[in-house]
Amino acid sequence: MSENFADLDGRRATVVADDGVPIAVRSFGSVDAPLTVVFVHGHCLHTESWSFLRDHLLRSWDTDARMVFYDHRGHGESGHAHHDTYTIDQLATDLDAVLRAVAPIGTIVLVGHSMGAMVLLAYARLFPATIGHRVAGIGLIAGAAGGIAEVGLGRLLNRRAVASLQRAVVRAPRAMQASKRFSRWIFGPLLREAGAGTRRVNPRIVAIATAVLNETPLLTVSGFLDSLLDFDEAHTLGKLGDLPALVLAGSADLMVPFTHSVVLASQLAGAELVRIEGAGHSVILERAEEVAHSITALVDRAGASVRGRYAVAG
Repeated sequence: MSENFADLDGRRATVVADDGVPIAVRSFGSVDAPLTVVFVHGHCLHTESWSFLRDHLLRSWDTDARMVFYDHRGHGESGHAHHDTYTIDQLATDLDAVLRAVAPIGTIVLVGHSMGAMVLLAYARLFPATIGHRVAGIGLIAGAAGGIAEVGLGRLLNRRAVASLQRAVVRAPRAMQASKRFSRWIFGPLLREAGAGTRRVNPRIVAIATAVLNETPLLTVSGFLDSLLDFDEAHTLGKLGDLPALVLAGSADLMVPFTHSVVLASQLAGAELVRIEGAGHSVILERAEEVAHSITALVDRAGASVRGRYAVAG
């Protein structure tokens, strides 16, 4: 792992995944903080999607918690990889590599948005020994345990169309990149409105959404679609036991409707279900202050749970 420092952008690092792919990481706060909160972003996003939320949390936390953000493979500043590795299980393994490198000891709370929430559930299945031990809390924002093609805009996905897109991207990347410019012009406004719910779209949110849409390679866009369509971690929820959990989503989320969060919370004994009225899929951007308040409450619950375990053990 190599590091350099930037006062305004946090502490930057590059973590090498188990298969050699470089993962870009940014952390804020003291390495000696008693608790580390790790944020896992969604499909076609990157660490900047947490920027509004991060600003609120930086004002709330001083030395109490450290924050770690990173880009998935194929996203943001992280390296690209073979499209066969663009799966949610691989992202869960990448998360484990990040934790081993930048938070090898101490208590951890994991927070995921959209596909990031799905990565956390896959991580809980693949690394169950960490749950309730090192991982003291989990936040699932605009997430689902499966069935994303059954309701909401996910119904527009079908396997034949996804397979055709993936073949075209792999075989003719330059032609597909040209078609991406056309797709941005047609679908960009729709995606921004779908992400922003029922309120007027904040100009900064539009700028971030446009930048992400422009920056995400088509191989990344298409590569994860199979894994998203096949995703089913309903059986994993019971393994989380009474782990402190936050399940949060917007009432106007068209991408992953709120019904998914209701299902998640009903299967998690330690869950607090938070519905943010009028918010869309980009709830972490448009309603960052409210989301930050809920995450702070989750971290407080996780910390209390850890202290309680130590008191019983003592």
